[in-house]
This record gives sequence, structure tokens and C-alpha cells, in this order.
Amino acid sequence: MKEDYSFFAMMSRLKYINRWALMRNSREENLSEHSLEVALLSHALCTIGNKRLGKVLNADRAALIGLYHDATEIITGDMPTPVKYFNSDIKSIYKEIEHTACEKLLSILPEDLRDEYEEILEPSDEYSYEKALVKAADKLSAYIKCLDEKQAGNNEFLQAEKATFKAVKELNLEEVEIFLREFMPAYSRTLDEACLL
Repeated sequence: MKEDYSFFAMMSRLKYINRWALMRNSREENLSEHSLEVALLSHALCTIGNKRLGKVLNADRAALIGLYHDATEIITGDMPTPVKYFNSDIKSIYKEIEHTACEKLLSILPEDLRDEYEEILEPSDEYSYEKALVKAADKLSAYIKCLDEKQAGNNEFLQAEKATFKAVKELNLEEVEIFLREFMPAYSRTLDEACLL
């Protein structure tokens, strides 16, 4: 049995993949910090669903899926959204590339651990609503990045902010609406203002 596996060493490389490559950033954002934020937001959205809307969602599993949601980009790099969704052919091919990258990542784990991580990297339909909330968290994270850039005086993100907010609203998810109403305003406050509330 092989005793040298590189899966977690590869995961640690998330910090080397920068997002928003086509945009001028006032502060670069890497996949490691983005993944943490998506995990936090995924957990929050599921918790809102459970506590406020009477749902039975696995918030811990959603956080874990969120933490690994962009893991394949260690291999593929971060494909800018306008390119990834330019047309149905590119979108379909990129999905195949992501699946191949996922298989490669799973192959560098011990065989007895693969099924656990496959369920995190490519979750089954058992977690379909949690997966929808992870996608929502991903969009919320992008929206937060746009707000940060706007606050830094970077007009490069103004159009992205509008488009991302529209995409967030079009999700039509109650958990997201509650988050936008109750938690999003604080993202535009200074540290002192946020702590005084």
C-alpha cells in the first residue's frame, strides 16, 4: 500500500490561486480565503433555514462542501465567470474538466478515504438543497468582494456588483433574503461602526 499521498498538500495550494484575474483589485483574494468565507456563509444560510424556516438542513455538511467547493481550481485555475458561462458549449466542457480534476484529486488520496472526499467534492442529491445554499454562499461571497472593492474606491467592480446582486436576488431563496436583510448591511460599515451595534 502506498504511504505517500499529496491530497492535503494540494489543498494547501488554494492560497496560491487568485480570484478575479480579469479585474484590477485593490486587494487580491485567493481561493483559500474565498473558500473559508463560502464555508461560513453556507453554514449560516443552513442555520437560518433550520432556525427561522423550520427546515432540516445539515449545516455542518454544507460548510464542508463550501470549504472544498473550488478545490478543482487547484488544477484548472480560476476560470473567470464571463468566460466560464460564455455559452453552453464552454460551460459543458468546463464541467467535464472540473469532473476530471476532481477524479485526479481523489486519486491522490488513500483508497479507503476516497468515498468520503468524493461525497464532499461531488456531493450526491441527498444534499441537493445544501448544495443550492453553497452556490448561494459562493455568489454572496462574490457580492461581498464587490462591496469591499467599492469601499476601497475601486470602480472596476461597479458593474460586477450590480450583476452579482442581480444573480443573488434571482436565486429566490428565503435564507438568502434573510441574510441580505439582517447581515449584509454590516459589510459596508467600518470596524468601529460594526462593533458598536
